This record gives sequence, C-alpha cells and structure tokens, in this order.
Amino acid sequence: MLRKPKVVVIGGGTGLPVVLSGLRDRNVDITAVVTVADDGGSSGVIRNYINVVPPGDIRNAMVALSGMQSLELDVFQYRFKSSDQFFAGHAIGNLIISALTEMKGNVFDAVQELSRLMQVNGRIYPVANEPLVLNAEFSDGTVMSGESEITAAHQVIKRVWVTTEDHHEPMAVPEVIEAIEAADQIVIGPGSLFTSILPNLMIKNVQAAIKRSQAEVVYICNIMTQKGETDQFTDADHVRVLNDHLGYQFVDTVLVNSEPVPADYINFKAWNEISAPVKHDFQGLRAQNCRVISANFLRLRDNGAFHNQTMIVEELIHRLQGVR
Repeated sequence: MLRKPKVVVIGGGTGLPVVLSGLRDRNVDITAVVTVADDGGSSGVIRNYINVVPPGDIRNAMVALSGMQSLELDVFQYRFKSSDQFFAGHAIGNLIISALTEMKGNVFDAVQELSRLMQVNGRIYPVANEPLVLNAEFSDGTVMSGESEITAAHQVIKRVWVTTEDHHEPMAVPEVIEAIEAADQIVIGPGSLFTSILPNLMIKNVQAAIKRSQAEVVYICNIMTQKGETDQFTDADHVRVLNDHLGYQFVDTVLVNSEPVPADYINFKAWNEISAPVKHDFQGLRAQNCRVISANFLRLRDNGAFHNQTMIVEELIHRLQGVR
C-alpha cells in the first residue's frame, strides 16, 4: 500500500483552518502545529484567568479537521453574546479545551483526547505545552511584550521572539519535532506574519527540526498587508523576514496571488486589520533562492479578499506528486 504524503502545516489565526479544511479529505497525512502565544479576545481572557494555553487557534484547527456533523461543530464554535456578562465573548470550544487541560494536567494531552472525541482527521499539536509570550523590538529600538499589544502599537517591527511566562527557554513538544523531521511538505501560512507564524518558528528546537528536515517548505504569502505588522510589505519582504528570523534561506517555494484585488470591493471598516494588497517583487523573491508560483489564488467574499482554498490546496497536492 502506498503511504500517504506527510504534510505539516504551521501557523495560527484564520489562515491555518483554510489550509487544514482543504486538505482534510485529500489523501495526505496532516499534522497541524498551532501557535500558543495568542493573548487577545476570549483566548486571552481565559489565559489570564486560569493560566492555560490560549485555546482559540487550537479550537479553529479542530473544527477544520473534524469529521463531526455541522450541528455539533456549530455548538463547539458558538460564542456567547456580549449581553451574557459572565460568558461574554467566549466560545464554547475554548471553555471545553480549557476544562480538558485542567482535567488532563496539560494542553497537549487535552487536545489529543478532544481530537479523538471530535473525529479529527490528522493530528493537532500545540507547538508548546505551555503559554508563550511574544516579544517584539521595533525599528526605533523600543521593546514590547504581548501579541495584541504589539499589533495595536502600529509600529514597524524589526524582530520578534518568544519567551515562557517564567522566562525559561521555550521548547516544542517532541511530537512536533518528530512530525517536522518526517514531513514531505511543510506549509507555512497564510496568516499574520509576526503574530501567528513567527511565534512557532522562534522556538529553537523547531528551527533545528526544519533545518534537518528534507521536506519542501512552502510559504503561502498573504494577499493583503496587515495594519501594525506588514504595512507596505511586498511578497519578497514577507519571505525576507522569515529567512532573517531563522538565519538562512529556508523557504523553498512561495505561493503568491497574481489576481488584482478590485480597489472598490474591499470594506476596510469591516476588515479593519488589513490595509492594502501585497505588492509583487519577483526579483526580490528570486534573490532569496525560492521557487515562485504565481497564480490566481484570490477569492472575493463579504467585501474582503481571501485565499481560494481549492486553488491553494490543488497546488500543494501537485507539489506532492511523486512523494510516496
């Protein structure tokens, strides 16, 4: 029997589930590696009150890979209204993940147990078994801690790194390292460059595992720039930041959208985190020794610009041809 190609998807935020749900029913062995540095919204409140790994990105990854019926998933994703003061803004899934973390004693075991209950097709690994703190140095030399505070500062980010809350060296769980080393393809993004993607890559044993891995590293470049993170960035700037943070040119292939975003379509009030379409710099990409795949990866919906899940996944599967 031919083995399934092993795909590791690294990220967080809203971009990760797009890739995961598209791969779920394809003939691939999926591992999702999810950031644990989020400190905003429901995840941040839960993190502060009961000192668990922020559950929101894990919850969305679970829904993306789950084989449960839509009603059960809708209940898991249900977020209490703001008028429900005690539970205001919390998603039921966040509370379940937090409760299981207390029951099991750690988030990794909690997620594995819940993955079985939710019929997850693949594996979901929090990148670390404890909450991580994201730190940033801005171009003016100032330093700030906290994912939501860094984004809200709207300054030019020079570099980011992660620490644990008690300031020891962050380490990824062994299962994450084993998955990366065994992967045929490592997919990074789409997602917030500094606050969803890099927190995973700033863990030293993750960096070492990627360097040892023989897998093709595919970066799915964002379609729009993000306020407070990547204002004015080209696609080459995104790749440069990734390579600079790891200290070598590790991105093998980059997927960039070639379809123009209609200037009058985007509702920037509704989608207030984005600022403008990412500009192309193919010369800058080639200078970083990465293969560039430029195609119409755009999906317009709800007056916003998103990745076309079908086109992205088809390209990822195409790149796996011959891997058995």
